[in-house]
Amino acid sequence: MKALIIVDIQNDFLPGGSLAVPKGDEVIPFINKVQDQYSLIVATQDWHPEDHSSFASQHAGQQPYDLIQLNGMEQVLWPNHCVQNSKGAEFHTDLQTNNIAAIFRKGMNPNIDSYSGFFDNGRLNDTGLSGYLKAKNVDEVHICGLAADFCVFYSAMDALSLGFRTAILSKGTRAIDREKYMEKKDVFIREGGRLL
Repeated sequence: MKALIIVDIQNDFLPGGSLAVPKGDEVIPFINKVQDQYSLIVATQDWHPEDHSSFASQHAGQQPYDLIQLNGMEQVLWPNHCVQNSKGAEFHTDLQTNNIAAIFRKGMNPNIDSYSGFFDNGRLNDTGLSGYLKAKNVDEVHICGLAADFCVFYSAMDALSLGFRTAILSKGTRAIDREKYMEKKDVFIREGGRLL
């Protein structure tokens, strides 16, 4: 069975949000339109505590987009975004959510970031998404949402590593940094992923 994974269509990643993806709002009509092609739809949601260690505000002297080492891993420091129970963490009101069967929240551990919908960045904690999909007999996933070069890419790479046939819906995603996404896209394709 084939499932659609909608990644992080949240207010903070859309125009006017604290970590807005350029033209991120353009993907919503496409994502709404394709939903009827899937018998199972799930979504991911960034859900950070206020003191998340990926926030630049938690590191004296650091600015958003600085790179640091955090728990032995390279970490981009972000503006505060998608704080639990905030307006910025909510799904955008234009996104059709009636067909979403389950929502998998990520980034709740304040000590480690979580780009992928499947695991945190250290692969220490599993969100439960893989087990849920396998229990539903899903063997292929199509991924869309924000942002192409971070949460979409890492979700897609983890899906491949977990044995799912995996595609990224190009019209359903936008990147923070398009040039870096083009490099990551090539990695995804080399690993067996597809772009649709």
